[in-house]
Amino acid sequence: MAKLTIEHLNFKDKKALVRCDFNVPLDEKQQITDDRRIKASLPTIKKILADGGSLILMSHLGRPKGEKIPEMSLKPVAVRLSELLEKDVMLAPDCIGEETQKLKDDLQKGRILLLENLRYHKEETKNDENFARQLAQGADIYVNDAFGTAHRAHASTAGVTKFFDQAAAGYLIEKELKYLGNAVDNPVRPMVAILGGAKISGKIDVIKSLFEKVDTLIIGGGMAYTFYKSKGYEIGTSLLEEDKVALAGEILNEAEDKNIDLIIPVDVVVADDFNNEAKTEVVPVDRIPADYMGLDIGPKTIDLFSEKIKAAKTIVWNGPVGVFEMPNFANGTRKVAEAIAEATAGGAVSVIGGGDSAAAISQFGMDEQFTHISTGGGASLEFLEGKVLPGIAALTDV
Repeated sequence: MAKLTIEHLNFKDKKALVRCDFNVPLDEKQQITDDRRIKASLPTIKKILADGGSLILMSHLGRPKGEKIPEMSLKPVAVRLSELLEKDVMLAPDCIGEETQKLKDDLQKGRILLLENLRYHKEETKNDENFARQLAQGADIYVNDAFGTAHRAHASTAGVTKFFDQAAAGYLIEKELKYLGNAVDNPVRPMVAILGGAKISGKIDVIKSLFEKVDTLIIGGGMAYTFYKSKGYEIGTSLLEEDKVALAGEILNEAEDKNIDLIIPVDVVVADDFNNEAKTEVVPVDRIPADYMGLDIGPKTIDLFSEKIKAAKTIVWNGPVGVFEMPNFANGTRKVAEAIAEATAGGAVSVIGGGDSAAAISQFGMDEQFTHISTGGGASLEFLEGKVLPGIAALTDV
């Protein structure tokens, strides 16, 4: 990576301003239900502490849209981080202002200060220069370790870098770019990409970008039904993007013209209602009843997908292939995960896009069975599209 990383730096007697991704899920009691993102930040934090530096950590949580909403405070994060580090983490009352600035100025070597939710201020998402200046004030070095927000040009990811001589990538961003970069630009072949999820619209550019790179492209999930519609099939009450039907047809034709191995499901699990207890049956994709909806891939599709996945040496997966949140429609996504895990155990490199794919893997208790699980859903998608990520571009070149 042609960007400065923290491996190049020594933080002795330095105050590091570190952008983390602590946007973790909380339950109604303000308890963290998944602390993976906090744990992912630990290597960077520990490196700075080991060097003899101090840390000013910052993150957003949720979408408070410029309002100070108590339920979106980073207090639970400060508590959990203290537990994981076995070290006190102070929580500032705000991310800017006199009181917070005094805490930053008085921060002693080896101490950790966590700024309150960045998005309590509208200026964060507007990449406001004065807000970024206030965030930077009192720190010596900037480190971005929040891959999940690297595709956003916000004050804490892009604007703040103007106020530092050195803006470096943390270990997590370095790891993300290594695995995603190698998977896309230098894959061991055969390379298989699996794209799922609800809509084509968010993945058109990814599909077209992957056409140039993959040996096999597998498409599943809700977006498959728009492809069936383009073939003239009855899709019942399944998910449909009416305005993308023609585009889906173009994608199928382009794959055929370019001799790309594009695979869509051949059978599906359909239900008479969108709930776990609905009446279900397995049908070929051209035999979906008019009053049913497709909610998962069928057994023949599972076999087809699994065969391609197990033969691969590089696998990129972004998006579930069924409504995995409901147990009766989670089987397809689980079987895809199991096939990827088996290929990984056999030496393949597997990179899982964040978001729902990561949530599914966690639900299945399979977190340790893949080469890399990305912490950023949107960021990993944009990276796969070949887009420049503003939070990465803003870092110091080497």
